Parts: sequence; structure tokens; C-alpha cells
Amino acid sequence: MTAKSQTQLNEKDALQDMISSEKQLMSMYATALFEGSSKAVRKQFSTNLAAVANSQYELFTQMSARGYYAPAPAAKQMIDQMNDKFKKEQKGLKAQASKG
Repeated sequence: MTAKSQTQLNEKDALQDMISSEKQLMSMYATALFEGSSKAVRKQFSTNLAAVANSQYELFTQMSARGYYAPAPAAKQMIDQMNDKFKKEQKGLKAQASKG
């Protein structure tokens, strides 16, 4: 085996690396968006976040089609619980914002 063949990623590993990178980018852009100090900066981060989200979804679709990425389906009860939790958090944040 040559050194080159030992360092090449197979398709699955390459796609997993790419989707992991996309997730990290989404996290960074989301943080930057929240911390943006001007409308222009926030708009650019929002645009970048949407582009990365679309790219991540395309990667997910390709990986799913190849059987490389198969998230477990969530039970309706779990979805409802998370939705309730989100709504409670959202109400709490709105209440704090109106006080300050």
C-alpha cells in the first residue's frame, strides 16, 4: 500500500466529515448572528447560516440515500414534549425581556 492510499477517506467517512463541518459552521454562524452588532452584519450572518443549512440538508439527503445517515424517528410524544418545553422557554424569555 502506498502512503496516499492509506490517507484517503472512503466516501462514507468523507461525507461524515463534511456534515460534521457543516454542523460546526451552523453553530458558529448562529452564535455570530446572535452577537452581531449591526443590522448589516446580522443580515450577512443570517444569509450565511441559511446557505450552510441548505448545504447541510443536501449532504444529509445524499448520506440518507446511501444508507450512511439514518436518524431514529422521534415518537410523537417526544416531539410534543420538546415542543412544550420550547414554548415554556420562549414564554420565559419574553417575560424577562418585558421586565428589562
